[in-house]
Amino acid sequence: MLTLGLESSCDETACALVDAKGHIMANVVFSQQDHVAYGGIVPELASRAHLRVFPSVVDSALKESGVSLEDIDLIAVTHTPGLIGSLAIGVNFAKGLAIGCQKPIIGVNHVEAHLYAAYMEAENVEFPALGLAVSGAHTAMFLMEDPLTYKLIGKSRDDAIGETFDKVARFLGLPYPGGSLIEKLASCGCEESYSFSPSKVPGCDLSFSGLKTAVLYAIKGNNSNSRTPLPELSEAEKSDIAASFQRAAFTSIAQKLPNIVKKISCRSILVGGGVASNKYFQNLLKNTLNLPLYFPSSKLCTDNAAMIAGLGRELFLSDKSTIGIHPCARYHWESISASLSPLP
Repeated sequence: MLTLGLESSCDETACALVDAKGHIMANVVFSQQDHVAYGGIVPELASRAHLRVFPSVVDSALKESGVSLEDIDLIAVTHTPGLIGSLAIGVNFAKGLAIGCQKPIIGVNHVEAHLYAAYMEAENVEFPALGLAVSGAHTAMFLMEDPLTYKLIGKSRDDAIGETFDKVARFLGLPYPGGSLIEKLASCGCEESYSFSPSKVPGCDLSFSGLKTAVLYAIKGNNSNSRTPLPELSEAEKSDIAASFQRAAFTSIAQKLPNIVKKISCRSILVGGGVASNKYFQNLLKNTLNLPLYFPSSKLCTDNAAMIAGLGRELFLSDKSTIGIHPCARYHWESISASLSPLP
């Protein structure tokens, strides 16, 4: 079975082809640059860009893989969660292809696909597993009873961790997106220079808004008025702030995991999303948890269509096909957090 995957949940327009054995034949991603000037995603610009470049992105993927639309057996498309305009462009484009080529189509959950990306490249993953999604828009933990079943354990109550990294990067005068730049700066700084506290939200949920505010106050000092311009910082100061922030942000997640892992009796951990590529985070998890850890390769950490095609293929073969695929900005998973309480 040859599956064509389409991804457009945010600002990446992507197309990939995955064969019957799960091998990636092509994985083309067009990253929009228009948002850099605004310091964040502008939904209207993102939708217009998807509409403009989707045909050429699909054409590039077909040429790279050496196949034609007639060779495709299944079309998989991200339909939730994400920016509603961007999702609508992708879903409608996929429906047009499916109708024109008379191929079956299946909708894929973007967050679940991020976790499937880690599974996709791994071998002998044992279930049940803990799924940890860490990206610009989502920070959540799941019980994965198998590669296709996701039950919500906990999530961020406010900002996602990737979003928090981008906002702190802006405080430090760094361009958007700032996650990798924070990581680079932090490698030259002292993580004990500032005593930023990890999240203290009880139970399984997380919070990053307080940490973000603490960083802002540390930069502004006593001048915490919202209209006060951010002061100029030396590279050494930026590095120390970045390192201290990074430690607190990732510790907020890592400190929750040992108790959760024990509660759900998981046998492995799958980590997915753009933030999963952070080496400091990877090492922290390895030092915190005594379980097999699986991270996607860098190309599958960020938004891509290979993970959409891979998960879509599995869903189709498992007879979990979606009839009537509609874009949906938010998705509500079955939650099991109440059954895990109390957690410290």
